[in-house]
Amino acid sequence: MSILVNPFTRPSRGGAAWFCAGATSCYPNVDDSARIGQQRLCQQRYLPGCRVFHVPREDSSKATEVAIDDWKDSAAGDAKDQVMVFQYRGKFLAVDHECPHSSYPLSNGTPFDIEDFGVVLSSGILCPKHDWSFDLHTGRADRGSYRLHVWEVETRRDEAGDGEEWCVWVRRKQKMG
Repeated sequence: MSILVNPFTRPSRGGAAWFCAGATSCYPNVDDSARIGQQRLCQQRYLPGCRVFHVPREDSSKATEVAIDDWKDSAAGDAKDQVMVFQYRGKFLAVDHECPHSSYPLSNGTPFDIEDFGVVLSSGILCPKHDWSFDLHTGRADRGSYRLHVWEVETRRDEAGDGEEWCVWVRRKQKMG
């Protein structure tokens, strides 16, 4: 018996796996200019505007939720491997939790619309430490060559439950090529 090996394929990367970041109903719709991590009313209870997860680079499926205030705690893992998931104006987004410029937690940041003459072109986040802002879709900074890592997000029906609930699924954006 011979085993054929295709030299043009790479094995699946463990760090590229999707992980479930919870039910969509657990994410309040952030539609104001307050701090993202601030508590907001959602389904008759107050919840933080975002959730933070530590996602090991070796295996994304082992993601664990981190308390927003404990982001620098050694038990929360390396802050560079943390992702912040939130819903802004009805769209689910996921970006690195740490500002690439100043290593500050972006859960303290404020979201905003990027507009030109009243037309909304995109959305951004303002890091309050040095007032740098980043586009939430491209990751580009408003100055310098810093780039915020943007993660892929999907909403899928919860197959485990009754199929009525939707869940947010997140993974690292794949490099092309």
